[in-house]
Amino acid sequence: MNQHNNIYRALYAGLLMCWGHILYAAPSPHPSGWVDETASHSSAEVPIESIQQFVQIYGIVRDNYVDKKSDDALFQQAIKGLVSGLDRYSRYLSAEEYRQLIQYTEGDLASVDFNLNYDSFTRLWQIHDLKTGSDSNKLGLRNGQTILKIDNQELKSLNQDQVQGLLYGSIGSTLQIQPENSNSTIILVRNKKVETDIKPVLLHNQVLVLKIRVFQQDTANEIKRLIEEYSSTKLKAVVLDLRNNPGGLLSAAVESADLFLNQGLIVTTKSRSEGDQQFQALPSNEFQNIKLGILINRRSASAAEVFTAALKEHKRAWVIGENSYGKGVVQKLFPLPSGAALQMTVSHYYTPNGNMIEGQGIQPNQTYPLPPEMKEDSYLEHVTELVLKSKL
Repeated sequence: MNQHNNIYRALYAGLLMCWGHILYAAPSPHPSGWVDETASHSSAEVPIESIQQFVQIYGIVRDNYVDKKSDDALFQQAIKGLVSGLDRYSRYLSAEEYRQLIQYTEGDLASVDFNLNYDSFTRLWQIHDLKTGSDSNKLGLRNGQTILKIDNQELKSLNQDQVQGLLYGSIGSTLQIQPENSNSTIILVRNKKVETDIKPVLLHNQVLVLKIRVFQQDTANEIKRLIEEYSSTKLKAVVLDLRNNPGGLLSAAVESADLFLNQGLIVTTKSRSEGDQQFQALPSNEFQNIKLGILINRRSASAAEVFTAALKEHKRAWVIGENSYGKGVVQKLFPLPSGAALQMTVSHYYTPNGNMIEGQGIQPNQTYPLPPEMKEDSYLEHVTELVLKSKL
């Protein structure tokens, strides 16, 4: 017991020293699009009572939990709980997780390392094209295995595009799947880059539909190029399909919105540690006479919501579909001397009218989700007709 008491005294003293001194971490730039920020100089009063309570709980867990846990394991768990408890995006990254994350380029779209195919006999979705030794295979998944849910969404009534939309997301992000005959979920990382070229479709009613999977560095230039390419066909409207778009680069969303606005605020970021920043549209009349529609669903998020809100609130586009996801945060990476890092929310997005996107999402002008019995082509035709009839 004396040995344990000495450990707790050392822990208590160490925590007092950590909180009582000014913290500093050296810069750690990397080639990816992620923004690394070092912990700024900060000092605060030592929360004595809170530290005492933590040490007391630490001791109870260390001495009484059914399985023996090392001090390092307990501290890692405590750190993860501290950061993940802040919001649904912030997390502590181990050295290996951080190493993998900085290899990715922000704005890339990715999926998992297998496909899901529909089995018409069982009417269930099964794993296909999973390679032996892949990350998912190492977690116990296998070809032919049935998957019931992705991120708590049942798959049995979904079509191929909808299931694919659940698998897709920002590269390095995670999703949860529930295999058949299992009450637990498995967490997978989206690490397989997906082709993200904008897909143009000109419908018979002379409406150009542009499917934008994610906002990347040259998205605005590509939108501009495609509209100019199809302008000779006497376009009646352009519909930007942002369904399942997880966001991407804020700068790309701002540049894309600027194509269709000639003035006004596009988005504001507000931060306790970094101050507020406003992004304004530049004067331009290039595409001011084109009728616009935006199609969103529950998985349209982040930069896609910034783009949608700007055009909706400036009454520049008619928004159709479902309420969007509601992810309106800016995150930064804080490298630690150990090689680990914190991925933490530092700012929130606000729409031109001052509405917070986080947790709220963007409400469409006209709610019209894809009916279960309707085919994709018919749905897009209906959406474009609604845009043509809309009056802003």
